[in-house]
Amino acid sequence: MRKKVVVIGGGTGLSVILKGLKTYPVDITAIVTVADDGGSSGILRKELDIPPPGDVRNVLVALAEVEPLVEELFQHRFASGDGLNGHSLGNLLLAGMTSITGDFQKGIATLSRVLNVRGNVLPAANKSIILHAEMEDGTHVSGESKIPLAEKKIKRVYLTPEEISPLAETLHALKTADLIVLGPGSLYTSILPNLLVPGIVEAIMTSNAKRAYICNVMTQAGETDHYAVSDHVQAILTHCQSQIVQHVLVNHQQLTETALSRYRIEKAEQVVIDEQKLKELGVSIIKDQFVVESDYKLRHDAKRVSEALLSLLDLEK
Repeated sequence: MRKKVVVIGGGTGLSVILKGLKTYPVDITAIVTVADDGGSSGILRKELDIPPPGDVRNVLVALAEVEPLVEELFQHRFASGDGLNGHSLGNLLLAGMTSITGDFQKGIATLSRVLNVRGNVLPAANKSIILHAEMEDGTHVSGESKIPLAEKKIKRVYLTPEEISPLAETLHALKTADLIVLGPGSLYTSILPNLLVPGIVEAIMTSNAKRAYICNVMTQAGETDHYAVSDHVQAILTHCQSQIVQHVLVNHQQLTETALSRYRIEKAEQVVIDEQKLKELGVSIIKDQFVVESDYKLRHDAKRVSEALLSLLDLEK
């Protein structure tokens, strides 16, 4: 029987990992954040009163089994046109399918069949949620895209409205999973919004699944400035109020000065692995050279990360 892997997150990091995992004989479910309020997603969310489609679009493309040209078409972003400028075709298709089916999740499922998606893609909630941050200085910032721009130290993040419900399919996928993966992605604006949806953490903790967190390689300005690996893990444990992380995957290779200097411009630095603190948090550490550099950008090595994740499943044998 094929093992069931659930991956939770958002952003480009999640898509990279899913592209790796889909090459292995496992059943994949991706649970995707719906807190995005910027760009094309933010406009469609506001004008059509639907959950933001951008992160879902990227995940659908990552898991799709179609010709590259179809992927390119789905990701195509219009550069001109009154009303079209800035929108990606995939976002518009998701918005259109939501209108046709009357339900965001049904729209995703329908497009999944069109794209021959290998796995299930589920929104963390079936309606838009607003992400807020309380800063260390006591101020509050509303909106996922605005939180990093405040350039303040985040104390906690929280969601509105209060009456958010997870999908039954999401809870079932978590409860029956063999492996649950958090990340990679922006800690406060991609990963935690999923975990803050009522019922999600409870479903994870009642599951018999192995639980792993893929830590970001670099800090993120306005979000995780000067964070070590343990700071990332501690933030998750504090928000979830449970020992939700059992294993943490960290990159231990020294990055090139070319890459580091490029990220310094973005006020980002390599995340430090503080093993002693991680052990004190009760977390197992999985270290490897998990990064590839391309065009001076850093991306997780999908194959190596997937192999490390799936090795956790072998521990059960």
